[in-house]
Amino acid sequence: MTGIPLATPYLDTGADQLSFTLGRSEHPALAVRDLTVAGIDVQLRLLGASHQVLAGPVRETVACLPGVECGLPESATHEFDDWRYHFGARVLHCTAAEFTERVAAVRARCDGDPRSLCGVFPGSPDAVTALAVEPHGTGLSWRTWHTYPQSRQIVATQTRLEAR
Repeated sequence: MTGIPLATPYLDTGADQLSFTLGRSEHPALAVRDLTVAGIDVQLRLLGASHQVLAGPVRETVACLPGVECGLPESATHEFDDWRYHFGARVLHCTAAEFTERVAAVRARCDGDPRSLCGVFPGSPDAVTALAVEPHGTGLSWRTWHTYPQSRQIVATQTRLEAR
């Protein structure tokens, strides 16, 4: 089985409960991976409420957070000093077979990759949050997947952070 087995249930139970924020402080993490990609220090963080990525000047949080309005933007851009940041999100609604196949592909994508982090929540091998980062142009990019077996939804995000 690929992925880190997590001993806590996830806090968000559907795509519509996720929110997107930048600049939030670190939340308690279930698993953390520290690495350097393209000369940039990166920390991938699995939360019970989804994920955080700390990369250079960015603190990206996609999670179910009390007091933060739910909903993910299709895209968002921001400038940090000498950096350009672009975030995109989409929700996939799958058939049962398609959902299982896509989750298996995400888990296979992360399996053995030292620049990824994949957590499997209790109750279903298809309940995962996964993150993967790689060099991109003058910076880096990362992708995340949040899967919801009960509704067969997958939230997929893609972020780029590039030097200006």
